[in-house]
Amino acid sequence: MKKLIECVPNFSEGNDMGIINQITHEIESVDGVKLLDVDPGKATNRTVVTMVGTPDEVIEAAFRAVKKASELIDMSKHKGEHPRMGATDVCPLVPVANITMEETVEYARKLAERIGNELNIPVYCYENAAFEEKRRNLATCRSGEYEGLADKFKNPEWKPDFGPATFNPRWGATAVGARDFLVAYNVNLNTTSTRRANSIAFDVREKGRVKREGNPITGKIVTDEKGDKVFIPGSLKAVKGIGWFIEEYGIAQISLNLTNISITPVHIAFEEVVKKAADRGVRVTGSELVGLVPLQAMIDAGKYFLRKQQRSVGVSEAEIIKIAVKSMGLDDLKPFNPKEKIIEYMIAEDEGKKLADMSLQEFADETASESPAPGGGSISAYVGALGISLATMVANLSSHKRGWDDKWDFYGNWAEKGQAFKDELMFLVDEDTRSFNRIMDAFGLPKSNDEEKKARKKAIQDATKYAIEVPFRVMEKSYESMDTILEMVERGNPNSVTDAGVGALCARTAVMGAFMNVKINTADLEDKDFVSKIIKKGQEIQDAAIKKEQEILKMVEEKIG
Repeated sequence: MKKLIECVPNFSEGNDMGIINQITHEIESVDGVKLLDVDPGKATNRTVVTMVGTPDEVIEAAFRAVKKASELIDMSKHKGEHPRMGATDVCPLVPVANITMEETVEYARKLAERIGNELNIPVYCYENAAFEEKRRNLATCRSGEYEGLADKFKNPEWKPDFGPATFNPRWGATAVGARDFLVAYNVNLNTTSTRRANSIAFDVREKGRVKREGNPITGKIVTDEKGDKVFIPGSLKAVKGIGWFIEEYGIAQISLNLTNISITPVHIAFEEVVKKAADRGVRVTGSELVGLVPLQAMIDAGKYFLRKQQRSVGVSEAEIIKIAVKSMGLDDLKPFNPKEKIIEYMIAEDEGKKLADMSLQEFADETASESPAPGGGSISAYVGALGISLATMVANLSSHKRGWDDKWDFYGNWAEKGQAFKDELMFLVDEDTRSFNRIMDAFGLPKSNDEEKKARKKAIQDATKYAIEVPFRVMEKSYESMDTILEMVERGNPNSVTDAGVGALCARTAVMGAFMNVKINTADLEDKDFVSKIIKKGQEIQDAAIKKEQEILKMVEEKIG
């Protein structure tokens, strides 16, 4: 499994697409790096770029982008709503897959050193990459912004971590960090008042607002024994925020950085801003995500709002995401395309058209063609998916049945379980075909000498074992799904009992069909102990599935008789 890191450089140019395109071209010129998102903001005069790839390649792409930005952006002419201190203002690295934060820190410092030494740009390391505690906070590193850099460099305490402690008015300074996934999130308000927006931001951000004696606006600022300002904390942990006016849209926004969405998820931040805004007579009209968001954040949001509506969460992933978008008004200012805004969708490797993406007609035609795949294994998985889908439909219909309002959560939970089985079985539709292709690929390996023959034989045996394990998983999941089917026959909407009954027929068929594939693939496997165990277990699952199908069908007949 290859290591993946994300890099989210912020460049101090949001209007000139010619400059932005030249910078992003540098990123796209590096193999092993995928440019995921380019999000320019006119009012902020800032562009947030998101890329992902293997660590060394991401470091190279980031360096090239920083170099190009220093050549094209003149900070002495820059104006924008967002705090900034350099042509490349910040350049954080984020661990994505198979890499630790400690490793990511090493890469961040390596990048910072190269920027400082080769480009002569002053660099501060922040968040997890910081060399000292006071530099962990980006806002502290950026205090004074671009305009205060000349004086800042005169203070020995603020000597850059890398690069010269000299002020170059063209490119300023850059902060390079390593951090957890940060969601940049703006909430739209029905006001043009920056002051009102700031007040709401102070209400919710973790840092809160300055404490004052007497009058909260004009009163004397309270300080501690060290002379530092005392703050009244806001209501949300792991959240930074300010208010600003966006001329492009003619509205004020709350601009939030959610630094740990496991502590404060996107939907909780949205709800809290809605509440605090209402307390001040302001209404939230929508929101926007700057850059990308993890899939789970959208799933959690969609399920949160579905539960709030007392609706079943056992619906498709696409429907859950749609609810999240509509509930938080993510399409208020511009269209929200999940394929372009959700990181997992963006980095998914293009494997060509999957069986699961075909229309019913295309799937049937492909099955009937002269190609040996999809075969019985894929069809068994698909029949199993249809079976549990019928039971899930019954659960969702039951959760909406008039007079059963007090049972929506019960049926919603069963529907959610059904969706999980359906998703697993739909994955196995294509995985069965992929496992067959792995065997074909193994047979195609070279065999010109003893070493190649040995490697080829091992590859064939490994692929064969996997081609047994996949239909066995189909058996397991299809049989396990019968508990949901039974529950819906027994307690679901009586008008749909036959739908659940058909689901039982499908589940049993899936188990028996997949078992045929398990048995035929064991013929060529040399690990006879593995074969003996899996055949024995498979027979037990098949017998149990046939027995449970009979139990379910008897109950169906009694209900419709």
